[in-house]
Amino acid sequence: MKILGVIPARFSSTRLPGKPLADICGKPMIWWVYQQARQVAQLADILVATENLEIAEYCQDNSINYLMTSKDCPNHIHRIYEVSQDISADYYVSINGDEPLIEPHCIETALPDTLFQLEPYFLGIYRVLTELSEIQDSSNVKIVLDLLGNCLYQSRAPIPVRKNGISQQSKKAIGVECFNKEALDFFAHAPMGRLEEIEDIDHLRFLENGIRLQYREVRSDSFSVDTPSDLERARAMISKLYSSQIAKEEYE
Repeated sequence: MKILGVIPARFSSTRLPGKPLADICGKPMIWWVYQQARQVAQLADILVATENLEIAEYCQDNSINYLMTSKDCPNHIHRIYEVSQDISADYYVSINGDEPLIEPHCIETALPDTLFQLEPYFLGIYRVLTELSEIQDSSNVKIVLDLLGNCLYQSRAPIPVRKNGISQQSKKAIGVECFNKEALDFFAHAPMGRLEEIEDIDHLRFLENGIRLQYREVRSDSFSVDTPSDLERARAMISKLYSSQIAKEEYE
Protein backbone atom coordinates (compact mmCIF):
# COMPACT_ATOMS: atom_id res chain seq x y z
CA MET A 1 0.00 0.00 0.00
CA LYS A 2 1.54 3.29 -1.14
CA ILE A 3 0.69 6.35 0.96
CA LEU A 4 1.98 9.68 -0.30
CA GLY A 5 2.34 12.63 2.07
CA VAL A 6 1.55 15.96 0.39
CA ILE A 7 2.11 19.36 1.99
CA PRO A 8 0.05 22.01 0.18
CA ALA A 9 1.90 25.32 0.44
CA ARG A 10 0.15 28.32 -1.08
CA PHE A 11 2.13 31.55 -1.06
CA SER A 12 -0.71 33.98 -1.68
CA SER A 13 -2.62 33.70 1.58
CA THR A 14 -5.04 36.59 2.03
CA ARG A 15 -4.43 37.15 5.75
CA LEU A 16 -0.75 36.21 5.90
CA PRO A 17 0.93 36.36 2.47
CA GLY A 18 4.02 34.21 2.07
CA LYS A 19 3.41 32.30 5.29
CA PRO A 20 5.03 29.00 4.18
CA LEU A 21 8.34 30.89 4.16
CA ALA A 22 7.65 32.86 7.34
CA ASP A 23 10.59 32.57 9.73
CA ILE A 24 10.10 30.51 12.89
CA CYS A 25 13.19 30.21 15.05
CA GLY A 26 15.56 30.45 12.10
CA LYS A 27 13.68 28.12 9.73
CA PRO A 28 10.70 28.74 7.43
CA MET A 29 7.33 27.33 8.45
CA ILE A 30 7.35 24.76 5.66
CA TRP A 31 10.58 23.30 7.03
CA TRP A 32 8.97 22.60 10.40
CA VAL A 33 5.98 20.87 8.80
CA TYR A 34 8.24 18.75 6.58
CA GLN A 35 10.41 17.66 9.52
CA GLN A 36 7.36 16.47 11.43
CA ALA A 37 5.98 14.59 8.42
CA ARG A 38 9.25 12.82 7.66
CA GLN A 39 9.08 11.11 11.05
CA VAL A 40 6.07 9.08 9.87
CA ALA A 41 7.51 5.81 8.60
CA GLN A 42 4.32 4.73 6.84
CA LEU A 43 4.62 7.50 4.26
CA ALA A 44 6.27 6.22 1.09
CA ASP A 45 7.33 9.75 0.17
CA ILE A 46 6.63 13.36 1.11
CA LEU A 47 6.44 16.32 -1.21
CA VAL A 48 5.48 19.97 -1.11
CA ALA A 49 2.79 21.02 -3.60
CA THR A 50 3.06 24.71 -4.43
CA GLU A 51 2.33 27.30 -7.11
CA ASN A 52 5.16 29.57 -6.00
CA LEU A 53 8.72 29.68 -7.38
CA GLU A 54 10.22 30.99 -4.12
CA ILE A 55 8.83 28.01 -2.21
CA ALA A 56 9.98 25.65 -4.97
CA GLU A 57 13.49 27.14 -4.90
CA TYR A 58 13.69 26.75 -1.13
CA CYS A 59 12.63 23.10 -1.44
CA GLN A 60 15.17 22.47 -4.19
CA ASP A 61 17.98 24.09 -2.19
CA ASN A 62 17.12 22.03 0.88
CA SER A 63 16.55 18.60 -0.67
CA ILE A 64 12.78 18.66 -0.15
CA ASN A 65 10.73 16.99 -2.86
CA TYR A 66 8.20 19.31 -4.46
CA LEU A 67 5.75 19.53 -7.34
CA MET A 68 4.62 22.69 -9.08
CA THR A 69 0.83 22.97 -9.23
CA SER A 70 -1.48 25.42 -10.93
CA LYS A 71 -1.90 28.98 -9.69
CA ASP A 72 -5.60 28.49 -10.36
CA CYS A 73 -6.15 25.86 -7.64
CA PRO A 74 -9.09 27.22 -5.59
CA ASN A 75 -8.28 25.12 -2.50
CA HIS A 76 -5.94 22.51 -1.08
CA ILE A 77 -8.06 19.56 -2.25
CA HIS A 78 -7.71 20.68 -5.85
CA ARG A 79 -3.97 20.98 -5.27
CA ILE A 80 -3.81 17.40 -3.98
CA TYR A 81 -5.89 16.34 -6.99
CA GLU A 82 -3.28 17.84 -9.32
CA VAL A 83 -0.59 15.85 -7.51
CA SER A 84 -2.66 12.68 -7.99
CA GLN A 85 -2.71 13.35 -11.73
CA ASP A 86 1.09 13.12 -11.85
CA ILE A 87 1.93 10.65 -9.09
CA SER A 88 0.12 7.36 -8.50
CA ALA A 89 -0.61 6.23 -4.94
CA ASP A 90 -3.23 4.28 -3.03
CA TYR A 91 -3.79 7.19 -0.64
CA TYR A 92 -2.81 10.85 -0.50
CA VAL A 93 -2.39 12.38 2.94
CA SER A 94 -2.70 16.15 2.96
CA ILE A 95 -0.65 17.81 5.72
CA ASN A 96 -1.37 21.52 5.91
CA GLY A 97 1.70 23.64 5.28
CA ASP A 98 0.57 26.13 7.91
CA GLU A 99 0.62 23.77 10.92
CA PRO A 100 4.28 23.82 12.05
CA LEU A 101 3.38 22.17 15.37
CA ILE A 102 1.65 19.14 13.89
CA GLU A 103 2.81 16.04 15.74
CA PRO A 104 3.78 12.82 13.90
CA HIS A 105 1.18 10.84 15.87
CA CYS A 106 -1.55 13.06 14.42
CA ILE A 107 -0.47 12.17 10.89
CA GLU A 108 -0.30 8.50 11.82
CA THR A 109 -3.86 8.63 13.19
CA ALA A 110 -5.12 9.84 9.80
CA LEU A 111 -3.64 6.85 7.95
CA PRO A 112 -6.03 4.13 6.73
CA ASP A 113 -5.97 0.63 8.13
CA THR A 114 -6.70 -1.24 4.90
CA LEU A 115 -6.68 -0.79 1.15
CA PHE A 116 -10.09 0.63 0.20
CA GLN A 117 -10.51 1.82 -3.36
CA LEU A 118 -14.06 0.96 -4.46
CA GLU A 119 -15.59 4.34 -3.66
CA PRO A 120 -14.48 7.82 -2.52
CA TYR A 121 -12.64 7.57 0.80
CA PHE A 122 -11.83 10.28 3.33
CA LEU A 123 -10.34 10.09 6.81
CA GLY A 124 -9.55 13.13 8.95
CA ILE A 125 -8.65 13.98 12.53
CA TYR A 126 -10.03 16.37 15.11
CA ARG A 127 -9.36 17.70 18.57
CA VAL A 128 -11.81 18.85 21.21
CA LEU A 129 -12.07 22.58 21.83
CA THR A 130 -12.82 23.70 25.36
CA GLU A 131 -11.80 27.37 25.28
CA LEU A 132 -14.71 29.64 24.38
CA SER A 133 -12.47 31.87 22.26
CA GLU A 134 -11.49 28.87 20.10
CA ILE A 135 -15.07 27.70 19.80
CA GLN A 136 -16.21 31.13 18.65
CA ASP A 137 -13.31 31.62 16.24
CA SER A 138 -14.73 31.34 12.70
CA SER A 139 -11.35 30.23 11.31
CA ASN A 140 -11.78 26.97 13.26
CA VAL A 141 -13.98 24.55 11.34
CA LYS A 142 -16.20 22.71 13.81
CA ILE A 143 -17.58 19.25 13.07
CA VAL A 144 -20.45 17.18 14.46
CA LEU A 145 -20.05 13.39 14.37
CA ASP A 146 -22.24 10.36 14.85
CA LEU A 147 -21.33 7.59 17.28
CA LEU A 148 -19.16 5.87 14.65
CA GLY A 149 -17.09 8.96 13.87
CA ASN A 150 -18.92 9.81 10.66
CA CYS A 151 -19.36 13.52 10.02
CA LEU A 152 -22.92 14.84 10.11
CA TYR A 153 -22.13 18.50 9.46
CA GLN A 154 -19.36 21.10 9.50
CA SER A 155 -19.60 24.79 10.27
CA ARG A 156 -17.58 27.84 11.19
CA ALA A 157 -20.22 28.58 13.80
CA PRO A 158 -20.02 27.09 17.33
CA ILE A 159 -21.74 23.72 16.92
CA PRO A 160 -23.38 21.90 18.54
CA VAL A 161 -25.22 24.53 20.59
CA ARG A 162 -27.59 23.90 23.49
CA LYS A 163 -31.15 25.17 23.38
CA ASN A 164 -30.16 28.04 25.68
CA GLY A 165 -27.53 29.13 23.16
CA ILE A 166 -24.51 28.00 25.17
CA SER A 167 -21.84 25.85 23.51
CA GLN A 168 -19.48 24.23 26.00
CA GLN A 169 -17.46 21.98 23.72
CA SER A 170 -16.81 21.58 20.01
CA LYS A 171 -14.72 19.34 17.77
CA LYS A 172 -12.24 21.11 15.50
CA ALA A 173 -11.06 19.55 12.25
CA ILE A 174 -7.24 19.52 12.09
CA GLY A 175 -5.39 19.97 8.81
CA VAL A 176 -4.36 16.37 8.19
CA GLU A 177 -6.62 14.47 5.80
CA CYS A 178 -6.43 11.22 3.83
CA PHE A 179 -8.02 10.83 0.39
CA ASN A 180 -8.05 8.08 -2.18
CA LYS A 181 -7.97 8.89 -5.90
CA GLU A 182 -11.71 8.39 -6.25
CA ALA A 183 -12.42 11.06 -3.62
CA LEU A 184 -10.07 13.54 -5.28
CA ASP A 185 -11.52 12.87 -8.73
CA PHE A 186 -15.04 13.37 -7.43
CA PHE A 187 -14.23 16.64 -5.70
CA ALA A 188 -12.36 18.10 -8.66
CA HIS A 189 -15.24 17.46 -11.06
CA ALA A 190 -18.28 18.09 -8.85
CA PRO A 191 -19.81 21.60 -8.71
CA MET A 192 -19.71 23.66 -5.53
CA GLY A 193 -22.79 23.01 -3.40
CA ARG A 194 -25.03 25.53 -1.70
CA LEU A 195 -23.87 24.70 1.84
CA GLU A 196 -20.23 24.76 0.77
CA GLU A 197 -20.77 28.23 -0.67
CA ILE A 198 -22.51 29.52 2.45
CA GLU A 199 -20.06 28.09 5.01
CA ASP A 200 -16.93 28.40 2.83
CA ILE A 201 -15.95 24.85 3.82
CA ASP A 202 -14.68 22.63 0.99
CA HIS A 203 -15.62 19.33 2.63
CA LEU A 204 -19.32 20.09 2.56
CA ARG A 205 -19.16 19.22 -1.14
CA PHE A 206 -18.71 15.60 -0.09
CA LEU A 207 -21.47 15.67 2.52
CA GLU A 208 -23.96 17.35 0.20
CA ASN A 209 -23.45 14.46 -2.21
CA GLY A 210 -23.80 11.71 0.39
CA ILE A 211 -20.11 10.83 0.59
CA ARG A 212 -18.96 9.71 4.02
CA LEU A 213 -16.32 11.67 5.92
CA GLN A 214 -14.83 9.82 8.87
CA TYR A 215 -12.84 11.40 11.70
CA ARG A 216 -10.65 10.17 14.54
CA GLU A 217 -9.80 12.08 17.70
CA VAL A 218 -6.28 13.18 18.59
CA ARG A 219 -4.81 15.09 21.49
CA SER A 220 -2.76 17.89 20.03
CA ASP A 221 -1.63 21.47 20.53
CA SER A 222 -1.33 22.03 16.79
CA PHE A 223 -3.11 24.95 15.17
CA SER A 224 -3.15 26.58 11.76
CA VAL A 225 -1.16 29.79 11.35
CA ASP A 226 -3.59 32.16 9.64
CA THR A 227 -2.72 35.58 11.06
CA PRO A 228 0.33 37.52 12.33
CA SER A 229 -0.77 36.82 15.90
CA ASP A 230 -0.91 33.08 15.12
CA LEU A 231 2.62 33.32 13.76
CA GLU A 232 3.88 34.96 16.95
CA ARG A 233 2.16 32.26 18.99
CA ALA A 234 3.83 29.53 16.90
CA ARG A 235 7.22 31.20 17.31
CA ALA A 236 6.79 31.34 21.07
CA MET A 237 5.71 27.71 21.34
CA ILE A 238 8.46 26.37 19.08
CA SER A 239 11.05 28.52 20.81
CA LYS A 240 9.98 26.94 24.08
CA LEU A 241 10.19 23.43 22.64
CA TYR A 242 13.43 23.83 20.66
CA SER A 243 16.20 26.28 20.20
CA SER A 244 17.39 26.68 16.60
CA GLN A 245 20.55 24.73 17.40
CA ILE A 246 18.68 21.84 18.96
CA ALA A 247 16.34 21.71 15.97
CA LYS A 248 19.29 21.54 13.57
CA GLU A 249 20.95 18.74 15.53
CA GLU A 250 17.74 16.70 15.69
CA TYR A 251 16.51 17.14 12.15
CA GLU A 252 19.47 17.70 9.83
